[in-house]
Amino acid sequence: MAAPVNIVVGSHVWVEDPVEAWIDGEVSRINGLEVHVHTTKGKTVVANISKVFPKDTEAPPGGVDDMTKLSYLHEPGVLQNLAARYELNEIYTYTGNILIAINPFQRLPHLYDTHMMEQYKGAGFGELSPHVFAVADVAYRAMINEGKSNSILVSGESGAGKTETTKMLMRYLAHLGGRSGVEGRTVEQQVLESNPVLEAFGNAKTVRNNNSSRFGKFVEIQFDKSGRISGAAVRTYLLERSRVCQISTPERNYHCFYLLCAAPPEEIERYKLGNPRTFHYLNQSNCYELDGVNDGHEYLATRRAMDIVGISEQEQEAIFRVVAAILHLGNINFAKGKEIDSSVIKDEQSRFHLNMTAELLKCDAQSLEDALIKRVMVTPEEIITRTLDPVNAIGSRDALAKTIYSRLFDWLVDKINNSIGQDPNSKSIIGVLDIYGFESFKCNSFEQFCINYTNEKLQQHFNQHVFKMEQEEYTKEEINWSYIEFVDNQDVLDLIEKKPGGIISLLDEACMFPKSTHETFAQKLYQTFKNNKRFIKPKLSRTDFTISHYAGEVNYQANLFLDKNKDYVVAEHQALLTASNCPFVVSLFPAQSEETSKSSKFSSIGSRFKLQLQSLMETLSATEPHYIRCVKPNNVLKPAIFENANIIQQLRCGGVLEAIRISCAGYPTRRTFYEFLHRFGVLAPEVLEGNYDDKTACIMILDKKGLKGYQVGKTKVFLRAGQMAELDARRAEVLGNAARTIQRQIRTYIARKEFISLRKAAIQMQSYWRGRMACKLYEQLRREAAALKIQKNFRRYIARKSYLTVRSSAITLQTGLRAMTARNEFRFRKQTKAAIIIQAHWRCHQAYSYYKSLQKAIIVTQCSWRCRVARRELRKLKMAARETGALKEAKDKLEKRVEELTWRLQLEKRLRVDLEEAKAQETAKLQETLHAMQLQIEEANVMVIREREAARKAIEEAPPVIKETPVIVQDTEKVDSLTAEVERLKASLLSQTQAAEEAKQACAAAQAQNEELTTKLGDAEKKVDQLQDSVQRLEEKLSNLESENQVLRQQALAISPTAKALSARPKTPILQRTPENGNVLNGEAKKQLDSSLALSSPREPESEEKPQKSLNEKQQENQDLLIKCISQDLGFSGGRPIAACLIYKSLLQWRSFEVERTSVFDRIIQTIGAAIEVQDNNDVLSYWLCNSSTLLLLLQRTLKASGAASLTPQRRRSTSASLFGRMSQGLRASPQSAGFSFLNGRVLGGLDDLRQVEAKYPALLFKQQLTAFLEKIYGMIRDNLKKEISPLLGLCIQAPRTSRASLVKGRSQANAVAQQALIAHWQSIVKSLNYYLKIMKANHVPPFLVRKVFTQIFSFINVQLFNSLLLRRECCSFSNGEFVKTGLAELENWCHEATEEYAGSAWDELRHIRQAVGFLVIHQKPKKTLKEITNDLCPVLSIQQLYRISTMYWDDKYGTHSVSSDVISSMRVMMTEDSNNAVSSSFLLDDDSSIPFTVDDISKTMQQIEVSDIDPPPLIRENSGFSFLLPRAE
Repeated sequence: MAAPVNIVVGSHVWVEDPVEAWIDGEVSRINGLEVHVHTTKGKTVVANISKVFPKDTEAPPGGVDDMTKLSYLHEPGVLQNLAARYELNEIYTYTGNILIAINPFQRLPHLYDTHMMEQYKGAGFGELSPHVFAVADVAYRAMINEGKSNSILVSGESGAGKTETTKMLMRYLAHLGGRSGVEGRTVEQQVLESNPVLEAFGNAKTVRNNNSSRFGKFVEIQFDKSGRISGAAVRTYLLERSRVCQISTPERNYHCFYLLCAAPPEEIERYKLGNPRTFHYLNQSNCYELDGVNDGHEYLATRRAMDIVGISEQEQEAIFRVVAAILHLGNINFAKGKEIDSSVIKDEQSRFHLNMTAELLKCDAQSLEDALIKRVMVTPEEIITRTLDPVNAIGSRDALAKTIYSRLFDWLVDKINNSIGQDPNSKSIIGVLDIYGFESFKCNSFEQFCINYTNEKLQQHFNQHVFKMEQEEYTKEEINWSYIEFVDNQDVLDLIEKKPGGIISLLDEACMFPKSTHETFAQKLYQTFKNNKRFIKPKLSRTDFTISHYAGEVNYQANLFLDKNKDYVVAEHQALLTASNCPFVVSLFPAQSEETSKSSKFSSIGSRFKLQLQSLMETLSATEPHYIRCVKPNNVLKPAIFENANIIQQLRCGGVLEAIRISCAGYPTRRTFYEFLHRFGVLAPEVLEGNYDDKTACIMILDKKGLKGYQVGKTKVFLRAGQMAELDARRAEVLGNAARTIQRQIRTYIARKEFISLRKAAIQMQSYWRGRMACKLYEQLRREAAALKIQKNFRRYIARKSYLTVRSSAITLQTGLRAMTARNEFRFRKQTKAAIIIQAHWRCHQAYSYYKSLQKAIIVTQCSWRCRVARRELRKLKMAARETGALKEAKDKLEKRVEELTWRLQLEKRLRVDLEEAKAQETAKLQETLHAMQLQIEEANVMVIREREAARKAIEEAPPVIKETPVIVQDTEKVDSLTAEVERLKASLLSQTQAAEEAKQACAAAQAQNEELTTKLGDAEKKVDQLQDSVQRLEEKLSNLESENQVLRQQALAISPTAKALSARPKTPILQRTPENGNVLNGEAKKQLDSSLALSSPREPESEEKPQKSLNEKQQENQDLLIKCISQDLGFSGGRPIAACLIYKSLLQWRSFEVERTSVFDRIIQTIGAAIEVQDNNDVLSYWLCNSSTLLLLLQRTLKASGAASLTPQRRRSTSASLFGRMSQGLRASPQSAGFSFLNGRVLGGLDDLRQVEAKYPALLFKQQLTAFLEKIYGMIRDNLKKEISPLLGLCIQAPRTSRASLVKGRSQANAVAQQALIAHWQSIVKSLNYYLKIMKANHVPPFLVRKVFTQIFSFINVQLFNSLLLRRECCSFSNGEFVKTGLAELENWCHEATEEYAGSAWDELRHIRQAVGFLVIHQKPKKTLKEITNDLCPVLSIQQLYRISTMYWDDKYGTHSVSSDVISSMRVMMTEDSNNAVSSSFLLDDDSSIPFTVDDISKTMQQIEVSDIDPPPLIRENSGFSFLLPRAE
C-alpha cells in the first residue's frame, strides 16, 4: 500500500487517528513531506505524506460488494467500505473470492431461508449479493464439474460467528446435495445435532467469547457420483488440553464440568458433586456462570443431544462418571512424606476425593494412589520403584486428568462419526474447517502460542492461494506478472517449528531436563534468536519474549510453557485404567505393547500439536480452498456498533490486509475497458470520438498521460499502485477546467440575457412614457378649453351671488340692528332688577356676620370662666382623692360610666342592624322602581317609534317651513338609553345566531357520521350474507364429500378377504339398455344383479351365460369405438367440446355411473393421459383442458354419492340445501325420477332435464382422476409459459449499458437505442402471452381458467423481477427503474387489449414490482418521510423490502441520493422490533405454484352446457349402438 504521489491542496484523503483508526478530511496545506489535513471532525491533523491515502469521493454511499472494485485498495478504503455496508445490514463482502462476514449480533432470518437458498442455487459467483451460500455453491459446483475435493476455511477470533457460519454452510450443502424422501435424519441434520455435544465438551468461555471453540473442527461432507450427500465425518484437531487443569479469570473450564455440577439432585448425589467453587479445576477463575445461560437446562439439552447422536444411556452415564472423576481428581492434594522426595495424600478431604475418583473410574483406590505418587524405572539389572515429591505428584495428577479428558473427547468424536456414517466409496468431499483465530491478549501463554502457530500455518496456505488467484487472473488476462514479489511468512514458521533450532524443539528439550525452569528456557531463546528479526526480547522482563507475526507483534509469558507442554504417557496410568472394571474406561485406554508399557515415555503437547497441524495442512492441500473470514465488530457483542480499531486488528489477524498487500504488490486497481473509458474518457475526448476499439482507446489514454508500468489484458486495464490516484488527479483537473469553462459561458449567457432584457425594458418604458406625454398634452388642451367655459359661467355665478349677498346682508343688518336695540333695553331692565336683589342680600349678610361674631365671643368668654371654675374644682378633688372614700366613689362612677358605654355600644349595634335592614328594603324598592322604569322605557321606546313614524308622515305631508324646535334634554337621554338597549339586544341576537350556526354544523356532522355508519352497516350485512352463503356451500360440499367417503368405505369393505370370490370372476355383468329390451324396472335390475353376485350359487346355467356374454361383447365393442373416436381431435360445436359431451352422454346412456365394476373409466383416463404426454404441444393441452373441465362440470352437476340421503340431519341443513338436492328438487313430482329412467332410451335435452345419478365407487374415482388430470394439464400449460418467458425476464430486469459514443455525444441517442433493445425483450414476452391466449381462445378454454393462468403468470413475473431487483445491486438503479417501468407499461397495455374477461386481475399481481420501480424513479427521495413512503408510495412493500431497496439504490443517471438517514434508522428500528416479535423478516417473495381453484369454483363460474343437440362424429353416427346420440324430431 504505497503512498500516493498526487496529494495536492484540496484533495480528499484518509489520515491515521488513534481513536477511529482512520479519519477522512481535506488537505489544506503541504509543507514538503508534511501534510495539513482538516478532518471532518473539525480538527486539523499534521501527518507525513507517506501515511496519507487518497479517498474516493465517487464511491457509492452503500459501498461495493467486492473490494477489488475499489478505486483505492488500501486499509482505510477497505474499512470505510465494510462500515458503510455494515450500517445497512450488509454483513457479507467479497475481496476477490474471499468472503468477509461481519457478525451482526442479531437475527437476520431473511438471509438464510429456503427461498434465499434457491436464489443462490446455480448462480454465478459475484452475480448476486455476497453471501455464505455463494461460497458453498461455488465449492459444490467445482466439486461436481471438476471432480476435485474442495474445502471451506472459516476463521476468525472468538465471537466472530465461525460456528454459525459453519452451520449455514452445512445447511446449504445439504439443500444442494440432500437426499429427498429418505426416512430418518439427513446427514446434515446429524452433523448439526452433534454440535451441542462437541460444544459441551470442547467449548469454553474465554476473554472475548462465552462459547469459544477450543479445538479445530474439520467437517468432511462426502458426496456420491450424482452429487448427493452420502456421508460425513468430523475431524477434530488441536484440542486445548491444558485448559482442563489450568484456567484464569475471567475464563472458564470446559462447559461439561459446570453442566454436571448443575445436574438434577439425584445425579449430583450419585457423583458426590456440589458447587463448582469447591473444585480446584474450576475455582482457579472467579467466573462460574454465564449471563443468560442456565447450566441445568443446558445439561438436559446435552443429554437429549446425546440421545439423538446415538449414545446410549449406559454410555452417557459412563461419560459423566469420567467427567466427575476428573473433578474429584483435581481435588487430590499431596504433602511431603517421611522420606526425601516422597509424598503422601495430604488430608482426609483429599483421601475422600481419591476414593471417589477410584469409585467413579471403577479401579482400586490404592492402585490409583500408587499411580499418582510412584514411578517404576526399568533398568537392565532390576526394576526400581521411586516416589515423587508433591510438586511432581501434582504434575502426575494433572497429566492423568488431561489424558483422560482428551481420550474422552476423541471417543465422542469417533462415536459421532460412527453415528453419522461414512461413505467409503465417496470420490469427492467438501470440507468445512472451523478453527480458532489469531489471539493476542494482555497475558499470552502456551495456548495462544499454539493457536497463533496454527494461524501462521493457515496464513501461509492463504497467501499461496491468494497469490495463485492473482496469477490465474493475470494469466487469464494474458499479462506479464513474472516480476511480482510473493509475500511469505516462512521465516516465522522456521522460527517456531524448524528442527533442531525452533522454539518448539527448544521447549521439548527444556522439558526433558528435570532442572530446567522457565528462566533457563527464556535465556536459551534469547541466545538462540538474538539476530532473528522476527524474535524480540522485551527490555523489562527476563522471561517474556515477543514474536512478530503476520498480524502484529505478540508478547508471550514463558512462565507456564514448560508445565503446559509436558504430556508424559505414564505407564502406571495406562495400567491402572486398563485394569478398570468399567468397560467404557477400558475402551478409552486400550492395552499397549509390552515395550511401551514398561516405562514412562516423554511426549510434548507442542510436538503433537505440530504433527496434527501437518496432517491438517496435508488435508487442506489436497483440496481446492475457499476462504471465509469472520469478523467481530465490537467487544460488547451488541448490534449496530462498528469499532474501527477492533475491525482493523481482526482484518490483520484474518490475513485480509495481507491479501490486499499481495494485490498491491501487483496491480491493485483493475477496471474493465468500459469502466475505464466511462471514468477516464474525458482525458482524451478525441479518442472516444475516433473509431477505435475499447482496448486501443484505453492504451491511447494511458500513453497520452505518460503512465508507465501498467498492463492491458484481454478485458481489463491493470494499474500499478498510485496510478489510479494520478489519473484521478488529471481527471479532476480536466473536470475543473471544464467546470470553469462552463461557468464562464454561463456567466456570459446570464450577463447578455440580463442586458437584452434591460434594453427591451428601456425601449418599452420609453414608448410608454412618450405615450403618456402625448396623453398629458391632449388632456391639458382639453382642460384649457373646459376652463374657459367654466370661468365664464363661474364669473356669471359670482356676480349674481354677490348681488344676492349684498341684498341679503342689508336685510339682515336691518333686522340685527332692530333686535340689538330691543335687547339692550331688555338687558338694562334686567341689570337694574339684579342690582336691587344683590343689595338686599349683601345687607342681610352683614347683619348675620355681626351676629355670629358676637355669639362666638360670648362662648369663648363662658368657656374661659368654666375652665377657671373646673381648675378650682380639680384642686379640691385632688385633695379629696387622698382619702379612701373619695377613691371608692370615683371607682363607682367609672363602673357606671363603663356600663353606660356598654349599653351605648349595644344600642349602636342594634341601630346599625336596623339601618342595614332599612338599606336592604330600600334596595329592593329601588330595584322594583328600576324594573318599573325599564318597563316605562320600553313603553317610551314604542311611543318614540310611533311618534317618529307620525312625525315622518307629518313632515312628508307638511309644507316646507323652517322653524326652530326646542329639544328636550330628557327625550335625548331616553333616546340614548334606548339606543344602548337596542345595541345590547343586537349583540345578544348575534350570539344566539352563532350558537344556532354551531348547532347546525354539529347536526350536519352527526348526520354525516350516521350516514357513514349506515353504509358500514350495509357492507357488514352484505359480508354476513356472503359468509352465510359460503358456510352453506361448505356444508353442501361437506355433505357430498361424506357421501363419497361413505361409498369409498363400502367399497373398501367389499374388497376384503371374505369377498375374494368376487374378484375371481372374470367380469362383472353390466346391464345394457337397448331399444329392443326397453326400460328395465328397478326391481328386475336388482334381481339380476343379486343373482349375478350371489355367493351361494357358485355355478350358473349355461343358458344364462350366453346372453350375458353377448351383451358384454356388444358393450365392449361400443366402448372400443368410443375410445377410438375420442382419441382423435373432434373439435367443437358452438363453442362446446364434442369429445366431452360424447363421453358424458355415452356413460349416462350405458348407466356406467351406477355399476360396481367397469373398465370404461380407466380407458378414458388412459386415453387422456396418452394425449397429453407431449408436454410442449400447448394446442393439445388446451384442447384437453377444455374437454376435461367441461366433462367435470357435467359430472359435478349430475353425479351424487349413493347413501347421501342417509346422512345425519345435523350435518345437512336440508335436502334442498345441498348441490344435488337443489338440482333434484324440481324432479320429485315426476314418476320417472324414482328410477332415474330416461324416456325412449335417450337423454332429455337441457340442463334442467338432467337427472341426478347415484354414483358408485368407479364413477366417483373417475371424477377424482379427472380432477387430477385437469389440474395437471392446467399446471403444464402454466409451466410451459413460465419456461418460455423466464429467459426473457432475466434480460428485462437490467437496463443495457450505454455505448461509448454516449460518453461524448450525450445520452439521448444511446438511451433510445438501449430502450429499443429492452422493449424488444418485453415485446417478446407480450408475444408469448398473445400466443397462449390465442391458443386457449381457439380451444374454447373457459375464461375462468384463462384468467387463473395469466394471474399466476403475472404473479411469477412480479416475483422474478422483484427478487432480482433486491438481490442484484446493479439492478436497483434509477435508469433501470425507468427501463422496467417502460416494460411494465407494455404489460399494462396487453391487459387492456386482452380485456378483463381473460386478463382478470393479472395487472394487480404486479403490485410489488410496480411500487418498487415507482420508488426508484421518484425524485427528491431524501425529502420523503417514512409515513409517506409506507402509506402513499409503497403500501404493499414490507419494511424489510423498503429497507433493502433504500440501501441498495444508486442513481447512475443524475447522481441523486436515497432516502434520508433518519428514515433508514427508523426502518432499522422497526426491523429489529419485527425480529424480536418473531415476525418473518424475509424480503424476498415466493412463487405460488399451487392450483388456484377447486371443482366448485369451476362449476360456479362456467356457463350451462347444452348437450342434447351435439352432432356425433361420422365414425359412430351410423353405429346402432350410438343411436341415442342422434337428434330426434319432436
